[in-house]
Amino acid sequence: MRRAGLPWPGVLLGALFAAFLLLPTLVLLSRGLGADFWVTLRSPAVLDALRVSLWTTGVTLLVTVVTGTPLAFLLARREFPGRALLDALLDLPVVLPPVVAGLGLLLTFGRGGLLGPGLELAGVSLAFSPAAVVLAQLFTAAPFYLRAAKAGFAAVDRDAEAAALTDGAGRWAAFRFITWPLAFPFLLEGLVLTWARALGEFGATILFAGSLQGRTRTVTLAIYGALDSDLGPALVLSAVMVVVAFSVLLAVRVLAARRDRLDTSSPG
Repeated sequence: MRRAGLPWPGVLLGALFAAFLLLPTLVLLSRGLGADFWVTLRSPAVLDALRVSLWTTGVTLLVTVVTGTPLAFLLARREFPGRALLDALLDLPVVLPPVVAGLGLLLTFGRGGLLGPGLELAGVSLAFSPAAVVLAQLFTAAPFYLRAAKAGFAAVDRDAEAAALTDGAGRWAAFRFITWPLAFPFLLEGLVLTWARALGEFGATILFAGSLQGRTRTVTLAIYGALDSDLGPALVLSAVMVVVAFSVLLAVRVLAARRDRLDTSSPG
């Protein structure tokens, strides 16, 4: 049988498209990882942006796990009226334009927003504060964890949990020693994606939290701000973001492969 040759027009179009996707990233790396990389990386503006991004995303992850895990478990294991609608609404921030998300947060928690007057009476001012950065990240990024955690809890073998309960384990013990470990690869994958999305958040943050150096100016806001003054920090931070993004992709692929191995090795 004669082997079909390569469809060269298709190969050429595919190569051009791949080059289009790869070339901007390679240019960023070549410009950002230059001779001044380490000097610029240690500059106050860059260090402040990295510090703000790291601690706010850390808080975002903590809040996401503490509040999102019970909700994901409920959605995965319980039937109740309106569950499908709630599930869809919780995914809405993933597809909302970030600026729309920021406007929604401002109209809800801002000084003149729905909850603003009550928060003011309590002495709490959220808009244009570090807390606003966390809320913006939480709103736009937490759905990634919810989706992964929900899939993880749904995939856990109910028979293993039932066996633990039959052997005298309490519900908390069954969750801690059976459900949580089996769902953990899903949860970890969701956390990685949530952290990456929070780290890259821009539109909601600049609208709801502003861009104050050392307080609310994250890496993405610092890149945007540096475009009008000194391109060096923008290039360095962009290169850092490219490296982080690639590392996240590798981590997600490794976690997904591990999760798939667990799925195929589990009984039944």
